[in-house]
Amino acid sequence: MHQHSLFDTDPQQPIRDAEGGVRYLPGVFDGEWSMRLFATLLEQAAWTSQQRMMYERLVDVPRRMAMYRLDRDALPPMLGATAERVGELLQAPFNSVGLNLYRDGRDSVALHNDKLHNLAPGRPIAVLSLGATRRMTVRAKRAPHATWQLQLESGSLVVMSHASQQHYDHGIPKAPGVLDPRISLAFRVRTD
Repeated sequence: MHQHSLFDTDPQQPIRDAEGGVRYLPGVFDGEWSMRLFATLLEQAAWTSQQRMMYERLVDVPRRMAMYRLDRDALPPMLGATAERVGELLQAPFNSVGLNLYRDGRDSVALHNDKLHNLAPGRPIAVLSLGATRRMTVRAKRAPHATWQLQLESGSLVVMSHASQQHYDHGIPKAPGVLDPRISLAFRVRTD
């Protein structure tokens, strides 16, 4: 298991592949921008509660979600400018963003990979973190299941290559000691 320090302020690249692998970029957005964007999205995003079938029963998804098409939906303030900045940084024409609101450490997302059937090949997935620092687990799908733990600070980006989704899962585990909320923004280039 690989553990990166909560206080490591340098970019990290735990996984490498021909498309860039998995990278952690701290401090992409400064504290003031991150706080303003967090407050704006918390109050103005179209948050929904969802349910999913799991183990043959319907369960609540342990977080709130919102989804926007950047190229056609009315966006909350600051979201368009944020998407533009992330797109310029990564040289990617992002056209979709999925938001997750983790209300506290009880909210989570299980290990998973992004479904690739409607994502543009060769284009990255970029996840911007706002609010409380939370741990992201990245784990290889094949034995011996190498695992990395990244502490996602507010204003940071995790950039995952399209190819990495075939070989690695990622998730945000429950964190009982975390009392504050976190919002993640997952920018993608969709083909549909």
